[in-house]
Amino acid sequence: MNALPSLNGSVGYIFTSCDLDVKGSNSVRFKDMIDRFKVYDAPRRPEGREEVWQGGERVDTRDYLLYGRIYVPTARLDALYSTRLSRTVQLSIAGISTPPTQPRSLASGQTGRQRQGSSQADQSNVMVSLQHDTGRWCSEYSWSANDGMWGARVMHNFGRLAGDGGEAGSRSERVKRVDEEDAMEGGLKGRFSAGAEVYFSAREKSGGVSTGLRFTTLPDATPPSFQVPSSAPDAASTLGITPSQPPTTLTATYNPIMGHLSTAYAARVSRDLSLCSRFDFNIYSYESEWTMGAEWWMRRSKGKEREEATVPQGLVSRGRTTSNHEIGSDFVKVAPPTPAPQSLPPDEEVQGIVKARVSTNTEVAIMWESRLRNALFSLGVVSDLSDRSKPIRSMGLEIAYFSSG
Repeated sequence: MNALPSLNGSVGYIFTSCDLDVKGSNSVRFKDMIDRFKVYDAPRRPEGREEVWQGGERVDTRDYLLYGRIYVPTARLDALYSTRLSRTVQLSIAGISTPPTQPRSLASGQTGRQRQGSSQADQSNVMVSLQHDTGRWCSEYSWSANDGMWGARVMHNFGRLAGDGGEAGSRSERVKRVDEEDAMEGGLKGRFSAGAEVYFSAREKSGGVSTGLRFTTLPDATPPSFQVPSSAPDAASTLGITPSQPPTTLTATYNPIMGHLSTAYAARVSRDLSLCSRFDFNIYSYESEWTMGAEWWMRRSKGKEREEATVPQGLVSRGRTTSNHEIGSDFVKVAPPTPAPQSLPPDEEVQGIVKARVSTNTEVAIMWESRLRNALFSLGVVSDLSDRSKPIRSMGLEIAYFSSG
């Protein structure tokens, strides 16, 4: 539900043949539900579903997912069907159904010609995409029925895949010569990815092409990272361990037809602070824009954390208090065996996140995301510093609640 600038909302539904490990909005991991900076793990080859045989015949079916969402009061309907054709191929069919009349256009004060143009633009559409992922190569082929748009994307990941330790093992087993010097450490260690896309519209008889390059630092394998359902850098920060190198991502995209060049640099400089900078430039018009952003995680204080942490019955502490960043407390049994003491869950100490963005076009945006009882909410504001008469351009409030059964 969105309360600002206008009251609207949506209701969604998801059904899948796989195990849907989605908790309710009151207990879901907060970091998994928001857009944030993170460095993903190394790409890996997709694993197929285990075959089920009965009476000499294969009886298992393909995995699939169904998704639907309706918006109120516009009555727009979104639908998605996705299935896995093979271990490396996935098919997705998405549809958008928009009613011919838009009640919101009447309330916005648009003229009759503007309402007619907006109704013609908001047409229903069906999109089909076929994805092929081998870990090292990723490709996608798409088609849109609205404008007859055909598109193809491809990306190549350089370096070793996750789980491929053959090359690493051969290097570690190599015997070092007597006169061989140790390699000097320095710089960021990571992997490169390069991609491109081509698209063509049969209705408008036009097309385009774009290319991209990305560098991402290698995540640190923090034990027990294989037990944490998040990426390795997040696991390291959750356990209070400083990674050997700052998680960093550099990207560059270029569209030769439009002449648009965009570069971005993002890094997590501390446990709770991430910074990003983006520069957009057009080689034809010489127009440019520089945008800077930051996100800061708010956590509960250690004093409050210690007060809420309770000692299990039957155990008496004889050491220092256990917290998310201090490990080493020991306990003495004075009663029958009881479960080992557990500290607060890693995500319990997170109170919320504050995001800020400022650009050279005098636009400033701030957003706060947090959890309120059993719901997730976001509050944001966008301002224009060049307009003194109306510095606040827009405000928004979003509240999300969901559950699984």
